[in-house]
Amino acid sequence: MNKRRFLHTALALASGLALQAQAAEAWPSKPLRIIVGYPSGSSPDIQARMLAEPLSKALGQAVVVENKPGASGNIGADALAKADDGHTIGVIGNGPLTSSPFLYAKLPYQPQKDFAPIALIGSAPLVWVVPKAEYPGNTAAYLKAVHADGDRLAYGSIGPGSGGHLGMELVKQALGFKALHVPFNGGPPILNAMMGGQVQLTLLPAATVMPLVQAGKLAAVAVTSAQRSPLAPELPSMDELGAKGVNIEVWNAVMAPARMPAAHQARLASELAKILGNREIRQKLLLQGWKDQDPSPAALTQRIQADTAVYRNLIAQKGIKIDG
Repeated sequence: MNKRRFLHTALALASGLALQAQAAEAWPSKPLRIIVGYPSGSSPDIQARMLAEPLSKALGQAVVVENKPGASGNIGADALAKADDGHTIGVIGNGPLTSSPFLYAKLPYQPQKDFAPIALIGSAPLVWVVPKAEYPGNTAAYLKAVHADGDRLAYGSIGPGSGGHLGMELVKQALGFKALHVPFNGGPPILNAMMGGQVQLTLLPAATVMPLVQAGKLAAVAVTSAQRSPLAPELPSMDELGAKGVNIEVWNAVMAPARMPAAHQARLASELAKILGNREIRQKLLLQGWKDQDPSPAALTQRIQADTAVYRNLIAQKGIKIDG
């Protein structure tokens, strides 16, 4: 009797797994939508459109990108969290997933509850750059000058709560120097102000600043990752500067609404891992200033949790708020 019951249970389990597999294979049954909470031409938008064609071929359905920009990506994240059609995913930057819950008093979604991790697309450290005249030629001498001149230093960022703002606060905290935060409306105004002498340091993406460094208009101090970056291998890391444990990177990820069936999430993760492992896709990301990462849901979950802990503590310590 026990053997018969065990056999019936095993057959039922196998049947259930087969049905789940069939459901996953039958999905999607209509076009898939990728929500991007940033404007056309932004890095998440470029990456979403880069993934759309190979994902469409893999799934056998059209994949369309829908931009819902605003509130530093939070409008798009909220639309994704509320999507209930079973055919919507999103490309989201790290901010809405890790720092926004602590910057905004009334965020309309909860990252830990409303989203399922699908794939980490790529990451990029920021580059610490200064006016050429501010850099004495080596990192040790520059850090000594920064500690001595903190009262006159100002750094630019693209706004409160941005990666450049939170990142520089972490760097200041780790290295023990002072600098006043000056927000700007975008990277180009920061660079103009820096070359005009209004700000003395900033953190911006490598793709934005390295051409100016190579042209001799700015000096690069370091990258903000814990280890050296293949995007600028000649620059020291945070560990090398003495900022042990500081690992500031921006990254973009594919997320799904938490309510999407697990079998569909798994299929998406599998197909995207293949796409992101393609040599041509990796080369495109590298040329855009993104290094490839382990794309798995587990790696993405770990990254979200680690960065969330860092930004939660920093924002609480500094009392940083964007609203209410």
